Amino acid sequence: MKVEFELIGVIRTPFTKLEGMPIQPTGAAGVRGTVEIFPDFAEGLKDLDGFSHIVLIYHFHRASTPKLTVPPFLDSEKRGVFATRAPSRPNPIGFSVVRLVRVEGMILHIENVDILDGTPLLDIKPHVPELDAPPADRLGWLKQAKRRAARKKADDRFA
Repeated sequence: MKVEFELIGVIRTPFTKLEGMPIQPTGAAGVRGTVEIFPDFAEGLKDLDGFSHIVLIYHFHRASTPKLTVPPFLDSEKRGVFATRAPSRPNPIGFSVVRLVRVEGMILHIENVDILDGTPLLDIKPHVPELDAPPADRLGWLKQAKRRAARKKADDRFA
């Protein structure tokens, strides 16, 4: 079965290349960007400005060939891709929870953005911590590595 998506906009950020880009929003504190929503989808922005954070779902348009095992940015050991957040996936879909600063017409001003400039946007959802973040009792291999996420920058391993 083939699944197709219609792009609803494009994400604009200061990151024009993968190398040196933050790998998670925690490493992009204060980094600002915008989301340009295409006119056909502008009506869908109604009431979004009442949320402090939104979830951006996007296409990893510059990801390399999909791999089922990858050395993630936070580790040197190869891991199953589904146990990582690596962009080189069978379906190159990413998501980021970003701060919504303001809505200005069809432009969303965002902060804490860890996304490559020009990234195609698939969807937006409001972030609701009580619904989206159940407490985890296991973090697998990331238990130790997660502390490095705020300092780690992307390299060319998935280009």
